[in-house]
Amino acid sequence: MTDSYSRLINTPLGKRAAKALGLPHPVPLRRYEPGVEDLPGREVLVLGGEGADPLAARLLSQGRSVHRHPEPRTAYAAVIADFSAAAEPGDLQETALALGHALKGMAAHGRIVVLGRPASPQDAPGTAAARAGVVGLMRSVAHEVRRGATCNALLLEDGVEPGSDDAAAPLRFLLSTRSAYVNGQPLTVRPGGAATDPDRPLAGKTAVVTGAARGIGAAIVRRLSADGARVLLVDVPAAGEALTNVANEVGGVALQLDITAEDAGRRIAEAASARLGPIDVLVHNAGITRDKLLANMDEARWASVIAVNVSSQLAMNRQLLDSGALGPAPRFVSLASTSGIAGNRGQSNYAASKAGIIGMVAAEAERFARAGGTVNAVAPGFIETEMTRAMPAVTREVARRLNSLQQGGVPDDVAQAVGFLASDAAAGISGQTLRVCGQSMVGA
Repeated sequence: MTDSYSRLINTPLGKRAAKALGLPHPVPLRRYEPGVEDLPGREVLVLGGEGADPLAARLLSQGRSVHRHPEPRTAYAAVIADFSAAAEPGDLQETALALGHALKGMAAHGRIVVLGRPASPQDAPGTAAARAGVVGLMRSVAHEVRRGATCNALLLEDGVEPGSDDAAAPLRFLLSTRSAYVNGQPLTVRPGGAATDPDRPLAGKTAVVTGAARGIGAAIVRRLSADGARVLLVDVPAAGEALTNVANEVGGVALQLDITAEDAGRRIAEAASARLGPIDVLVHNAGITRDKLLANMDEARWASVIAVNVSSQLAMNRQLLDSGALGPAPRFVSLASTSGIAGNRGQSNYAASKAGIIGMVAAEAERFARAGGTVNAVAPGFIETEMTRAMPAVTREVARRLNSLQQGGVPDDVAQAVGFLASDAAAGISGQTLRVCGQSMVGA
């Protein structure tokens, strides 16, 4: 869908008008292209104490020009601020203020990644305050950066150090153009991340995508295929023609199936085993809306949304984990929504189902770990799709601007996040929900 305002405001006249009138000025995002350098330059600033030295050395070995202190007249393609050793709130000051100086020299489309530790009830109060403070700092900086830059956080569990292999793969994602619409988000990293081919991280994997015939589902299929996966596409019989077209486009296998069927998991396992091999990745994308104010909600609307959006996933997860049809390190990714975080008028059933997905993946993490795998969710915000095209024009325009990047995302932004969580690069991430929303101000 065309964002006419963004196109107009990025003309010379539009830029002058935006500056004079204080209008939003969304900068076209620099998104992933195979073979194109991820960062808009070689200059990388690494802030923090001695614990960040191994990280600086790793980046230097990758051909980056690494700085350890802000320098005038330097445009940084990336800034990594290490707060992982903070034990009291006062420990944040030196690195935070150095980060503030660096913001003045950020390159357009630059990346800021803040490193910290997850706060825990077992922490001393001062340590917990410092660790929680890092997330608040990151979210505020994400609101301050401009020109398509982003700021996110990696919270490293005990045993994961800033310069370690465990941190390297998720750090690469957040520094890359694959995360163009991810802003203001924390990810907790445990030991287990692995290096992958940056252009084909899913080479040799078998992936299943539900709701694959159109929209975000079709974008996910195309992304997983481009990243090297063999794909089994699943959608309802009514979408059969569109499903076949997408399957033919990527050389995948189409399966017409109602995922609310009692044996849906078994049938997916059989189809994958017969045509593609053990399932390494499953993306629960299928979902429906049946919007109505709760005062006017009927049983059919409520029940159908819960059945399709979350109950089917619970049932398929159980069947597939018990089926013997999964690979040795299965990665399941579910599509949640920012509606499940902030709620939305007229969407009590939809919000309940999407919040349910967030709770489900958190609770399933331990069971998937026993199977050698991970389970996570992606929560899109405003994405330019046929669904958002149908919104009233004024509502759509407001929704586009209501995030730090001041624009809607595109389906491939969601697909990139799914592809990351489906890859071995995210082997140290499980039970989490990654928002792909440009740091939406709703539910932030």
